[in-house]
Parts: sequence; structure tokens; C-alpha cells
Amino acid sequence: MHEDQILVALVGNPNSGKTSLFNKFVGANQKVGNFSGVTVEKYEGVIKHRGFKIRIIDLPGTYSLTTYSPEEIITREYILYQKPDVVVNVVDTTNLERNLFLTTQLIDIEANLIVALNMYDEIEAQKTEIDLDQLEKLIGTHFIPTSATHGKGISDILDHIVDLYTGKINIKKNKLSFSATMEGFIERLANILSTDPELSEKYSPRWLAIKLLVSDKDVYKLVKDNPIWVKVNDILMEALHTTKKEFDSDPELMLKEERFALIRGAIKETVKFAPKKKKTVTEVIDSILINRITGLPLFMFFMWLIFQMTFTLGNAPMEWLQHFFDWLGSAVGEIITEPTARSIIVDGIISGVGGVLVYLPNIMILFFALSFLEGTGYMARAAFVIDKVMHKVGLHGKSFIPMVTGFGCSVPAFMATRTLKNKSDRITTLLIIPFMSCSAKFPVYVLIAGTFFAASEAGNILFLIYLLGILIALFTARLLKSAVFHDDSEPFVMELPPYRMPSFRILVLQMWQKASIYLRKAGTIIMAASILIWIASNYPISEDIKTEYEQFRNDVTLSDKYNEDEKAATLTKLELQEAGKQLEYSFIGRLGKWIEPIVAPLGFDWKLGIALITGIAAKEIVVSTMGTLYSLGNVDETSQDLHDKLLANPNYNKAVALALMVFVLLYIPCFAASIVFHREAGKWKWTLFYAGYTMTVAWVMAFITYNISKIFFL
Repeated sequence: MHEDQILVALVGNPNSGKTSLFNKFVGANQKVGNFSGVTVEKYEGVIKHRGFKIRIIDLPGTYSLTTYSPEEIITREYILYQKPDVVVNVVDTTNLERNLFLTTQLIDIEANLIVALNMYDEIEAQKTEIDLDQLEKLIGTHFIPTSATHGKGISDILDHIVDLYTGKINIKKNKLSFSATMEGFIERLANILSTDPELSEKYSPRWLAIKLLVSDKDVYKLVKDNPIWVKVNDILMEALHTTKKEFDSDPELMLKEERFALIRGAIKETVKFAPKKKKTVTEVIDSILINRITGLPLFMFFMWLIFQMTFTLGNAPMEWLQHFFDWLGSAVGEIITEPTARSIIVDGIISGVGGVLVYLPNIMILFFALSFLEGTGYMARAAFVIDKVMHKVGLHGKSFIPMVTGFGCSVPAFMATRTLKNKSDRITTLLIIPFMSCSAKFPVYVLIAGTFFAASEAGNILFLIYLLGILIALFTARLLKSAVFHDDSEPFVMELPPYRMPSFRILVLQMWQKASIYLRKAGTIIMAASILIWIASNYPISEDIKTEYEQFRNDVTLSDKYNEDEKAATLTKLELQEAGKQLEYSFIGRLGKWIEPIVAPLGFDWKLGIALITGIAAKEIVVSTMGTLYSLGNVDETSQDLHDKLLANPNYNKAVALALMVFVLLYIPCFAASIVFHREAGKWKWTLFYAGYTMTVAWVMAFITYNISKIFFL
């Protein structure tokens, strides 16, 4: 590493204000990526201070340095193997006991540690006093008061980083001392572990000893195949026997209890709390927001409000973007005269990428709202309130927010699962979001329900469709948590931080970080996908069909039977008929013919098969594809001509209509959503399962719907 660059890792509990402090450090001078092999975001930035370039890595929020969740693994491995020059541990000073647990683990790992006592302004406002000098002596590290909200202590932290790096002040290497019994076992294990040069060079022997005593599976694997394992195992067995016999406990539990006892003792000796006279603002608000009677209705109201904001406030900028891409397509179409190049750029790239980017306002509004709720402290309350309901299907409260978002669009819903720290909860929630009927499916429902059912019936049909999606989602969650993830559960830590007003600047930064990830990950891949879909829909071209319709157009042009207006209308009709024939002849048309035997048991023909295939690209295309197949050109769900064509088809009826709506509800979402799903899930096995499961459920439920409906409607 260059001598004037200092590598700093930022570590802390969720809700400690770590990311807010990071944003204060580096502002907009940051970049976002992913840690290798996982979907967890990697935020890093550079700031210059006193002639040094300080590179700051914002590690994922975590409560401990075990290796259960991806966040814990990333944080521990980064400190162990990247060996940052300084580790800044951000703690919530209003919740010292909980936050200092991670601090003690960082001391075990022998990190070059500074503790940022964040939200110190709140402690001062409460008239609470902390003896920082004594706290440093007892815990064994540097403590610096900070406030990310007001920018307090930022320069002090940076000065301390430089002073530690240059040796102007000493790095504290004090170790926490446990009981005599446990220290005896730790020392004996450390002595044996230190005899192995490979282990002792990479890791602290004391840290390895402690991790072995708490049954850390990764450290166990690390030492298990080593020749010293026999001696190590003998001591571990002795420790287990001794703690069981003398204390009716085990080494893991004893070390955890002693760690918290040390923390509580340090707090008792150094923190002087102001006398409590009345309820705090947080307690007053909580008496309403997490009340067992009012909590759930208020939570539902807030979720409804976010939903409305996301898709109501976002509607106008969505339309502006849609108009922009329509204008761009027209402008480019006029410049490029060659038909094939014009079609691929306008109909393929601009239309495809534009169809993804129009959702950017929704995503920005959604993440601004979610960041606001997280920053105020309400998100933890929301999880608390809904937890009992979601627990019945094996999830907890935080899963409900992405599910609700899925009614608007699956893309931001998939991205919202990042609030879930547990991997099994995240994957389960990702897999059930497709069953939350997104707004893009609504035009299909309107077209089909409006065509085959009376207005008085259509509303009830739509309600039942949405209800079916929710029931399938809950059933899937229960199935996955009981059959797939039954050995992968983690106690849900429910921490209720004080209410705070987050910084608007930080909220905007967090919103833009999420939006930029969406732009990079979805936009570039969608361009390639759009080109592929265009090729499949436009090739091969039948010269026979082309020649046939050229002859038809020549006949109409030379005919004296039509006036000019009639000729124009007839020529347009012929162009639409040719487009429908060519679509049927194309790769995607042939695929529709090929899958007809698969969809025939649902009452579908090859035309509906093609419409459903194109719907994988975007559900809005289902209606326009029907317009092309029936030679109607550009149509929407209100088109009377399309209604008439569908009703005139002798193979279509109410049973087919219901089966079609059920299939559209349940099968794989749009291509943009699928790309985002894969990015969030991180592994192809989940993406393939997601595609296969949604398609299977859609086929089975549509089959059941069709055959039951035939009894009533035929």
C-alpha cells in the first residue's frame, strides 16, 4: 500500500449511524460495488486529511463477528485478511451495552481500534455524563464523541486516524480479561496455537482460542486438520466438562455472559445517567405506534402511504420519461432511414431500455421513503408490530415491506429485500414477491375481465385475482421455511432505537446510491435482452409473405375501387396483417406454436402462447402483442376492436379468461425484474428455481382454474 494512503474500515451495529458517519466523511466522493462473490453492497470513499489519503470502507452493519450472516462473514474476513490500518467502530451511545458487545469482539481480533461514540449529542441532551478516560482504561481502546447528524467529531476522528497511523499516539492493545477459569483455558489453548507458525502469523492465538471455545465453525475447520488438533481438542473437552460440572453451563454461554458482565460493569463505573423524571418522547410515541391495538392499523396506513407516494408521486415523472423515450424514438427514427437499423434501435434498444428507466422515479421515491423510516427509527417498530403476523408463515415483519412494494413493481420490491439481514428470509421474500400482482399486469386484467365479464362482475374478479396472489405467496413462504430453510433460522434481534430526524442530505445520498445500482445493473443488461427479443420477434423474415403482401398493396394502389382515404386505410390494414403473419413466422412465433401443446390444457392457443412469451420481457407487451396478432396495430386494454376480436374467437370463453388472468398473475415477472432478482439472490440456483417454480405454479393453478370454471361457465 502507498505510504501516504491509510486504509480504514468502518464497523458498527445496524441503526448505529455508521453509514451516516461514512457519508459525512466522504460525501459524494464514494463508489458502490459488491463484495466478491456476494450481493452485499460495498461502499468506499476517499478523503484527504493532513496530507494523507484516507480510504474508508463502509462494512455491512452487524451485531457480532460470528459467521452466520453474509454481513458478519464479510466484516470479519475483511478485518482478518485485508488488515486495515485502522478500524473505526461506530456505536450508538444511547445503547452502549448492546453496541459494545461488537467492540469487545474487535478487541479480541486485535484490530487497531477507534470507537466513535455516535449520537453523543443525544446523551448530552439527556444530561447523561460519561467518564471517557476511565472508559478507555476499562475497555482498552480509544473513544471519541461524534454526531453524524450535526457533523460533530468528524475532524477529531480523522486526526486520530492519522495520529494512530503515524505513531503520534499509541494503539491501545489492552485485552479484556474473563474469569480465572476461562482465562486459564484461553491461555492454554493460545500457547498451543502459537506453536504453529502458519496459524500464529495470520491470526491472533488468543482470538483463535476464544473462537474455539465458542464453537466457531470456521475456526474449528481451520484448526481441525492441523497436527496440534489432538492437544487442542483435549483442552476443549476439558473446558466443556469443567463448565458443565462446576457452573452448569458451557464455555460459549459463559464467555458471552462474562463479556456482557464486563460491559455492564464498565458502564456502571463510567456512565452517570440523569435522573428520570418523565416519559421520553420516544416512550410517548411508542405507546401509540407499537400499541397492540393501534400499532397494526398505523403500520398498514404507513405502508399504504409509501405505496401511494411511490406510484402516485412517481406517476408524473414516469410519464415525462415515457414521453421523452417516445420522442427520442421518433427523433431517431426520422434520422435513421434504413428500416432494419431503425427498428432495432427504436423498437429494440430505446423501447426496451426506456421501459426499464421509466421506473427510476418510483425507485427513488421508494428508497427515499424507506431510508426515512429507517433513519427515524420507525422501521424497527414496523418489524416489531407485524412480526407476529408474519411469524405464522416463517418470516418476520421486515419481509412485509418488500411484499407490499411488489403490488407496484417487482423491481423495487426485490431491491427492498436488502433491509433483511438474514439470508433465508431474504431469499424466501424474493421468491414470494412475484405473486404480488404488479401494476404492469393490471392492463391485462382490465382487457380480459372487461371483455368476458360484465362490469358488475369484473371488480370482484380482480379482487379475487389479487387475493389469490397473496394466498399463494403466504403458502410458498410457509413451504420454503419448513422444507428448504428449516435448518437456517436466526433469532430476530429486535432493537428499538430512539426516534431521530435523519439528515435530508444523507437521505438523498442513500436514495441515489440505490438508484445508481439499479441503473447500472438493470439498464445495461436490458439493452442486450431487448436486442435479443427484437431479433426473435423479427427474424426470420418470410419472403413469400413479404411478396404476397407487396402484391396486395400494389393491387390496392392501382385499383380504381377505392378513394384516397379508403386506399390509405386498406394499406394500413394490410401492413398490420403482414406484421401479424411475420410475427407468427418469426422465432418467437414458432416458439408459440411449439409450446401450444403445453398451454392447450389451459384452454390457450398459440396466439395466447406468444403473448405470454413476450410478457416475460414486460407484462405490458401482452396486450400489444395481441393487437399485432389480430392485425390491429398499437392497442391498449380499452381497445374495442381487440375486445371484439377476442369475443369472436370461438375457442375463448370465461374459463379461458380466468385461466389466462391466473397465469399472468403467477408466472415469471418481467425480464428487468428477473435480472434484479438474480443480482439480489446472487446464485443461479435460486434464479432457476424462481423461474421454474413461478412457471409451474402458474401452469398448475391456471389448469385448476380452467377445469373448475368450465363446470360453471360451459
